[in-house]
Amino acid sequence: MYQTPEDRPIYRLLNGKDDRAFCERVSEALAQGWRLYGSPTITWDEEGGCMKAAQAVVWHEADVVKR
Repeated sequence: MYQTPEDRPIYRLLNGKDDRAFCERVSEALAQGWRLYGSPTITWDEEGGCMKAAQAVVWHEADVVKR
């Protein structure tokens, strides 16, 4: 099995308000060794009145195949 930081699963979905803090979380994950998996998704949060974003990342050692 793969050893990830803080014993996290090899797949993670980062999400939150589409702002600098979200971009910094994704950047931090990349710096730790995670890699992007697929395209980001954004949607308008009517209740919150803001854009929400999500980006999947996988651990760099994982052999993950997109289908």
